[in-house]
Amino acid sequence: MSFSIAFVAGVTPTKWTRIWGDRRPDVPLTVFRTETAEQITVLHDGRAEVSLVRLPINETNLSVINLYSEIPVVVASKDHATLQAETVLLADLAAEHLLQDPDDVPEWRDLADEVRDGTRRPLPLMRDLDETMELVAAGVGIIIVPHGVARLYGRKDVVSRPVTGVADTQIALAWITRETTADIEEFIGIVRGRSKASSRTDAGAAAAADAAADGEQPEVRSDGRPPKPPRKPKKTDKAKAAAKVIRVAAAKAKPAVRKRTESAPGRTRPTKNPNKGKGRGH
Repeated sequence: MSFSIAFVAGVTPTKWTRIWGDRRPDVPLTVFRTETAEQITVLHDGRAEVSLVRLPINETNLSVINLYSEIPVVVASKDHATLQAETVLLADLAAEHLLQDPDDVPEWRDLADEVRDGTRRPLPLMRDLDETMELVAAGVGIIIVPHGVARLYGRKDVVSRPVTGVADTQIALAWITRETTADIEEFIGIVRGRSKASSRTDAGAAAAADAAADGEQPEVRSDGRPPKPPRKPKKTDKAKAAAKVIRVAAAKAKPAVRKRTESAPGRTRPTKNPNKGKGRGH
């Protein structure tokens, strides 16, 4: 038996799969990359139990947990004048030719010169992002993609820069709700950063809820683990308690140290030094 994980291009699941290997060496992983068009198809056809996806997706019958955001970047040929700055304003790309469906980047579409004046030419045939990058490197146009995608398909003859004015994209974990298993719960705990000791299962939470509904003490805690046994008293506990009582009593009985002497009711004066004013030898 294995556990299958799909991840969309640009996501790096290595950290999570390594943790899984440490915690669950008895369950080997099947890990494979998908393109955006198949990122949830692999769940519905049974190829993957969970999928690391790039939102938005059709969430019907799915459970989805947001994980992190990706910044958008613009990718152009290495000698492109606009990309010499560290960050690019979206408005500075209005005159560019986008090698994508304009609806994929609605922020650019709404201000693009070629869309507004109707001069946009048809896109050339591009079977995948590798071929798209070939055209970008040749100076045919630009693309605006998540940073992870630009990194995955990066080349020496192209350059990418963060672009302001375009929304971040969201990476999430998705799975079919009715097919939630203990292994899926375990992987959820891993991607959320929970330690092995605090990893939770639905079964444990359900048992606690059922017991509470019946007015009983739950036999498991909300994190799915059995309750901790009561702490056994140590042999030194009584001795420590007695010593503490003695210390407190001694502190209360100890007289305060006086720094002044009384001269008259309600008045004090410094203690007189009996040797003050005497010369040496007296």
